[in-house]
Amino acid sequence: MKAVGVPFVKKDAKALVTGKPVYTNDLAPKDCLIVKLLRSPHANAMIQEIKTDVAMRVPGIEAIYTWKDVPQQRFTIAGQTWPEPSPYDRLILDQHVRFVGDPVAIIAGENEACVERAMKMIRVKYEVLPAVLDPEEALDGPILVHPEDSWKALCPVGADNKRNLCAQAEDGHGDVEKVLAECDVVVEHTYHVKAAQQAMMEPFQTVCFMDMYGRLNVMSSTQIVYHVRRIVSNALGIPKSKIRAFKPRIGGGFGAKQTAVSEVYPAFVTWKTGKPSKIVFTREESQIASSPRHDMAVTVRMGADKEGNIRAIDLYTLSNTGAYGEHGPTTVGLSGHKAIPLYGSLDAYRFRYDVVYTNRMAAGAYRGYGATQGIFAVETSVNELAEKLGMDPMEIRMKNMVKEGQFMPAYYGETANSCALDKCLARVKEMSGWDEKYPRKVMPDGKIRSVGVALAMQGSCISNVDVGSATIKLGEDGVYNMSIAAADMGTGCDTILAQMAAECLDCDLDDIAVSGADTDTSPYDSGSYASSTTYVTGMAVTRASEELKKRIVRQAAKMLECEVDEVDFDGHIARSDKTGEEVTLAAIGAGAMCGSDIALQVTESHSSPVSPPPYMAGAVEIELDPETGHVEILDYYAVVDCGTVINPNLARVQAEGGIVQGIGMTLYENIQYTEKGQLLNNSFMQYKIPTRMDMGNLHVEFESSYEPTGPFGAKSIGEIVINTPAPALTHAIANATGLWFRELPITSEQIAMGIMENEN
Repeated sequence: MKAVGVPFVKKDAKALVTGKPVYTNDLAPKDCLIVKLLRSPHANAMIQEIKTDVAMRVPGIEAIYTWKDVPQQRFTIAGQTWPEPSPYDRLILDQHVRFVGDPVAIIAGENEACVERAMKMIRVKYEVLPAVLDPEEALDGPILVHPEDSWKALCPVGADNKRNLCAQAEDGHGDVEKVLAECDVVVEHTYHVKAAQQAMMEPFQTVCFMDMYGRLNVMSSTQIVYHVRRIVSNALGIPKSKIRAFKPRIGGGFGAKQTAVSEVYPAFVTWKTGKPSKIVFTREESQIASSPRHDMAVTVRMGADKEGNIRAIDLYTLSNTGAYGEHGPTTVGLSGHKAIPLYGSLDAYRFRYDVVYTNRMAAGAYRGYGATQGIFAVETSVNELAEKLGMDPMEIRMKNMVKEGQFMPAYYGETANSCALDKCLARVKEMSGWDEKYPRKVMPDGKIRSVGVALAMQGSCISNVDVGSATIKLGEDGVYNMSIAAADMGTGCDTILAQMAAECLDCDLDDIAVSGADTDTSPYDSGSYASSTTYVTGMAVTRASEELKKRIVRQAAKMLECEVDEVDFDGHIARSDKTGEEVTLAAIGAGAMCGSDIALQVTESHSSPVSPPPYMAGAVEIELDPETGHVEILDYYAVVDCGTVINPNLARVQAEGGIVQGIGMTLYENIQYTEKGQLLNNSFMQYKIPTRMDMGNLHVEFESSYEPTGPFGAKSIGEIVINTPAPALTHAIANATGLWFRELPITSEQIAMGIMENEN
């Protein structure tokens, strides 16, 4: 292949490294009203009175809006396909504020200074209500986060706002209790993953303006332009046809921008005033009022016989959705359905979950989307089980892991048609020198070196839901234009999809110009999430390219005055086999513009009935100081099966970035609340993310399988790469100290104190 599998540089690389104005705030009109939000200082309160008259007299203030000024129709800001599983539980502004940071008023003015000044002059009288902050106390508790009758759920997800219940379900296969009773060894523990932040470099930001036709234009740093259009329509109560949503370059998303965190506020201001407006979240706002990972407590019971055959897994997840339910009903399912199927020969499994409301910041989508929490629990359980059995954790995995061709009851009844997980683990074992290093070695200076291992799987789309589309047309200069609504968040999807088109059309990558995402000009696409872009939109690209190529040949045959089957097209020149006459691609493009009934433009869509999992094996070597508890990562070894690798460079960058994020949530990124529900970690001074000095040496390789339902045999890679560091590091720390830590992050203080207590 000429384009697929080639490590091309990203199409937008030069613009980014030279500091070109490509981001939302760079492109905002100069006369934008500045929009800011006054936020609640209370976790649960009713606004009794709000006075804005003095603030309105500040020079430069255009408008101040309160809950009395906004539509009273509830909506969700979750970026999901309609009908959204997430409940309709939000208003633009609500009289009932439900977490510290919930918006109370929208202030719009000519500049930031006047808006800040006016914000300080707004007087609010609250009736402070008791808050429920602990998810263990939320279900059927006396404090209701959403007592209102206007709350509604569009899908039957087991939700009941009068019970603080956002979602509830149970499924399984076989008799779990019977099989566990027969097992020689059973481990049972609860594993807690806190609400980690995506911490993308570019905060949430949106610019809005009215165009000459009276339509509301929403330019935003978002992964989901079509969903944004629907969300703004629902929030403002105006037709979708009156709204255009589009995105420029995105400065990172990692799932945070699959939620419309910022869009509705400037949209409301512009719709009411007719003037352009913009909102740019501060880093503090991005920390306290955004869409972090769901706080989940995952309880696992796992049973095996004395030979190490894992026979049953019983998993219960308690997920804290926070004050609002966006993504609550959907993230939780992955905690079981993308963790349990890693082990393919179970006699029985059971998966239950409750998703509850609390008076904390609402959670949302974050890379891994619930699978991260479940895999941490299941993989740590496997490592604890191996310890109890006296088995090498590599051996117990080789004995039990899912293999190609296996039916997976816990993975929506799909079959593992492409699976190289066994090869991934074997390669990781070899790369890491596992046999020589496991479980630990004490160094001459007293520090301890140890290793840990974990497996992971994810998905490649939301099967039977996600839609990917692409429009490709040939210009009169012989260059193709490809329009997509998938959002490049730095992943390089514009480049990867162009590579697929170039492969199908036999042209150079530079001959494919990519544009999007824009609801006015791009074909419908669900958006960039659920690891779906390469797999789903990629298939749409290949279909569109193949159909366009057929039309090019038809147009060439018309120009050459021969039959279609007599045309030989090499991607640049079409030649008649009969006469030897030739026409160039540019001539074909120009020829279709005069007296032609052949449109050299094709739009194709694709949706998949299955979601083939990518797989990954990861092993880490650490050096732990028993006196301070400090963990230094020496080497991380990862081997990924993502089917055919479309661009090795971009795939490697995805893997390395995900691993570092996994390291951060395991060792550093701590979420702490006060008794009154105030988040303490509201800046990068308090919320520590890893630097280049903290990640050690990363060794990433790929073990290819071929996925028959994917473009060129490809599967996804975007999310799976974050899932192995937490269980692998937990395992390595346990091997070094003899202590199992079951809550993240595992800080050096906790390790040092644990060692001290164990010695006493």
